[in-house]
Amino acid sequence: MTDAHSYDRADASSVKPLRLRDALRQARIDSAGRTGVVVDLRDAELARLEILNEALDPLFADIPNTIDMFDRGLSQGETPRLWVDPVAHVQMGRDKRLYRFVQDTSYGRTLLSESHDPYVMANAITDYVARRMIEREQAIAGRAAAAPMTLRPRRRGFWTFVLGFIAGAGTLFGIAVLASLRY
Repeated sequence: MTDAHSYDRADASSVKPLRLRDALRQARIDSAGRTGVVVDLRDAELARLEILNEALDPLFADIPNTIDMFDRGLSQGETPRLWVDPVAHVQMGRDKRLYRFVQDTSYGRTLLSESHDPYVMANAITDYVARRMIEREQAIAGRAAAAPMTLRPRRRGFWTFVLGFIAGAGTLFGIAVLASLRY
């Protein structure tokens, strides 16, 4: 008697052994597929977001520790989200199978990418992280170039303040002297 999970010896020699991590990921994918049509859709969303989160492990391992602008985390609220940084996250679409990568801006929410495939979404997030790192480098370079120019106006501002303070104090002293002579 054989069951569905037993293997023949001939099959066992031709099957390449899976790593436990790969087997767990495949089991999550299978479970998320079944759960997507069953009652608990929220668990399916979380499972899919966890799959994407695992696919992003190599990306976040490559980000230097000195760069602290990315804060990846899975929030399990009413609408589960996988946060990439404080303004960008992945949420599931209405069908609970579609990944939607969005960014919150001052003009509202912007859709950056959509896909049913977690690896396509991981590539879109990788592109986003690369662009954000380049923007950071340019901002740091811009601040370094602008720093010497800001010193001169500050000195002028300081001496203008001192001269204005002395002139104001002198004016108040003169008004006080005139006021005391009247009485």
